[in-house]
Amino acid sequence: MTATAHTTFARLENATRRFGETVALDDVSLTIGGGELVGLLGPNGAGKSTLLSLLQGRRRPSSGTVELFGGSPTDPRRRARLGSTPQETALPDTLRVSEVVDLVAAHFPDRVPTDALADEFGFSDLLRRQCGALSGGQKRRIAVALAFVGRPQLVLLDEPTTGLDVDARHGLWQGIRRHHAEGTTIVVTSHYLEEIEALAERVIVIDNGVVLADDTLAAVRDRVDSAVIELATDRPDAVRALPGVVRSEVGGERIRLTVDDADAFVRSLVRAEVPFSGLTVRGASLEEAFLALTLTDRSAA
Repeated sequence: MTATAHTTFARLENATRRFGETVALDDVSLTIGGGELVGLLGPNGAGKSTLLSLLQGRRRPSSGTVELFGGSPTDPRRRARLGSTPQETALPDTLRVSEVVDLVAAHFPDRVPTDALADEFGFSDLLRRQCGALSGGQKRRIAVALAFVGRPQLVLLDEPTTGLDVDARHGLWQGIRRHHAEGTTIVVTSHYLEEIEALAERVIVIDNGVVLADDTLAAVRDRVDSAVIELATDRPDAVRALPGVVRSEVGGERIRLTVDDADAFVRSLVRAEVPFSGLTVRGASLEEAFLALTLTDRSAA
């Protein structure tokens, strides 16, 4: 099948989802167009899985609107055009892999043959094995493959490479790219910046249920290009007050700071003549970078 980027496959408008007092998704508006490969990026607990569950029709928004192919995500006709892999892998232990593929494929009008799917995703040697005898990585690979068995127009992959080694991860990336090149619209969630960089054209950054950025990969990467500096000092308040500091933590005699620009911060530190020792600089982890982005956006609001 083919799709144009002018076709809206999925849409959220002012969508909010609450679980009791917890707001998992907060007034989110976005669209997914045909032919896109979108990376949904953010730390654990950011709201990524909740957003996908609304698009899948597994949960309803507490307020706002969610549409899938122009209608309700709970409509079976629309869900037949959707493939997905949840974050948690659950395959029936007593069924053989081939039986699981056939069981899932039976829900779709135009299925991929079992042998072809297994060959594409590298589990032909597992078809006769019971799922209960598979490793976690093998189960994950099969779970991702099942998202494509019905030749869907839109695929939602929630943390697809969790538990996979490097070779298996890169193999799945190739399969995802191949299906996208053939016209499938794909949304991938991850908290691995490397994974989103390898796959996505458009990146949506989410944290605390709020969309912080929705742009090209390059533009989003520039926004989260933070660094972490650690040092020992007897004047932590003076260090915290230096320009470019977006977050700080004190632990014993050392202070850890997330900064926008490591070189500029070190120059400011030296010019301020604040005594310090044991200075180290490293790139921010994804969670640290997004926390910095969150704090920066909120302070600017």
